[in-house]
Amino acid sequence: MPYPHTGPTGLGQIAQQSAQVLYQHRLVSTRQLHQLITPHHTRTEYLRRQLHTLRKAGLAETVGRRLSGQTELLWWLTEKGANAVESVGLLPQRPYRMSPEAALGPLQEHTLATVETGLGFVDWARRLGHECGPLDWSPETAHYYRDDARPGEDLRLIPDAVLNYVHTDTKAKQRTLLTFFIEVDRTQMTIARLAQKLHAYAAYHAYTPQQSANRGAKAGRRAPTAPAWRYRYPVFPRLLLVLTGASEARLARRIADLRSLAASDPTLTATGLRAGVTTLSQLQQQGPFAPIFAPVLGPAEPTDAWLRPISLAA
Repeated sequence: MPYPHTGPTGLGQIAQQSAQVLYQHRLVSTRQLHQLITPHHTRTEYLRRQLHTLRKAGLAETVGRRLSGQTELLWWLTEKGANAVESVGLLPQRPYRMSPEAALGPLQEHTLATVETGLGFVDWARRLGHECGPLDWSPETAHYYRDDARPGEDLRLIPDAVLNYVHTDTKAKQRTLLTFFIEVDRTQMTIARLAQKLHAYAAYHAYTPQQSANRGAKAGRRAPTAPAWRYRYPVFPRLLLVLTGASEARLARRIADLRSLAASDPTLTATGLRAGVTTLSQLQQQGPFAPIFAPVLGPAEPTDAWLRPISLAA
């Protein structure tokens, strides 16, 4: 047998795809699953039947969420369902397991907002002829680093998502893999705390792990001189902050405040960190390659997900 355990049997392709999406993203609504997996179907009945097949098999469970006066089902994998997905070996294993308490808990809305942000990229990739699918972002992937401002501490940078996107320029016949760090802010934290997240990204960008001289001598290896991120990414990912949870006017003020706070911080202005901020509604309505991002650092001229001035983006 190629795998130590057999995968779930008797499931259709849509049910299997749904199980993979639920494993990767932990908690997803029926509507989100429909847009991610079966957007070509005008109605959701077939998807719903496949999801209920998962539930009858003990592989998935649901909780209800009140939205606009109606109840929306949120889906997650049970322990049995997660083990079934892991047994196939197609996805990186994730230790996180959802529970009814967690599904109904305070992180519910943030988890769904992160999925909604990824869905915005998937939707526009389809429209633009680019490539970004339901499994092309991973939530809460840890990146370890140290910061000179906090000596002796082993720190972790955990983006809300790391998203991969293949941008296709048909005129130039060029395909570019773009990787983004995604931070979703539902207006639940202070601007100062949001700005502090920028420091974590700047510190990770600068962090170069140093091997002790003794260890290096015993192993016969030179101490590494490259930043830690180079062992994971060919180019440091662009940082995109996506704001939601308030009116567009309030979010615009929040963006202005964040830019002002970042501009007054010399430790940030010296980093060269590429970061842009927009709102979830702008991402959904105009797409990531419209000029919807305000640079967190530098001139206020709006730009797209490339995070370069529009005048240079031709």
